[in-house]
Amino acid sequence: MRKLFEAVPSVNNGITFCASSYGSSPDNDLFEIIDVAKERIHFVHARNMKWTGELSFQEVSHSVHDDSLDMVSIIDKLVASGVDVPIRPDHGRMIWGETGRPGYGLYDRALAATYLNGILDTLKK
Repeated sequence: MRKLFEAVPSVNNGITFCASSYGSSPDNDLFEIIDVAKERIHFVHARNMKWTGELSFQEVSHSVHDDSLDMVSIIDKLVASGVDVPIRPDHGRMIWGETGRPGYGLYDRALAATYLNGILDTLKK
């Protein structure tokens, strides 16, 4: 990312910070990525995942009890770094008998959006 930002130094040259995509490798330090990119983050996918093997993962709920990523600390770091951009949970699981396009479950995304709002409300108090 540093090379990309140096090659095109405009603040318009930015990224979508997808916690799950960047977090899919345990070698990636999400907090360092936020430090490097904080002024270039234009959108946040607060997507949660659990490592299931070497460079293998699956999407899970946003609860700290289900994940490999600490979503509360990630959101806290984004807020503390001054990142104030649109955020959404992105993909969702198919739960409660829902059918549709895999990865776009409405119920799970609604729960995740509510969970993220709870994190944000708590951090702002």
